Amino acid sequence: DVLDPERLIQCPYNKHHRIRACRFPYHLVKCRKSYPEVAKELATCPFNARHLVPRADLSDHIMKCNDKGFIEQDIVNQSSGFQREQMNAVSTWQAPPCDEDWETESLEQSDSPFVWGMTNSGINRSFSSSTTFEQKNCLPSRVRAPESFPYAVSWK
Repeated sequence: DVLDPERLIQCPYNKHHRIRACRFPYHLVKCRKSYPEVAKELATCPFNARHLVPRADLSDHIMKCNDKGFIEQDIVNQSSGFQREQMNAVSTWQAPPCDEDWETESLEQSDSPFVWGMTNSGINRSFSSSTTFEQKNCLPSRVRAPESFPYAVSWK
């Protein structure tokens, strides 16, 4: 039985190792590290990572690999299922109306620099007078804004 977890499988790195199917993936990782010279000569099957074959035989193995059929069938099932879902699904979603006006917002923004923990209030803006700011600390009493950056900026 192919799906029997207790069946014994021969290790591709050492022909004297016979490992239970349920432990085989773990054994492959361990033996790959123990036999690096053999690992260089083996290639992994793209359809089943448990299949390690000599590099020269990889293309032949790919043509004959039993697991290739399972992968191809999964791809066909997924793509046909996706197409069916697309054909049956009709979207009724509509974008909400946009209330943003970036032009107006950029004109309304103040020219003052951002200071963490401070808010600018009482902005009076007119064409003939200069802008006035009233800064207000909005931090809790136990917290204060930093006086400098926690790191040095190098411009060199």
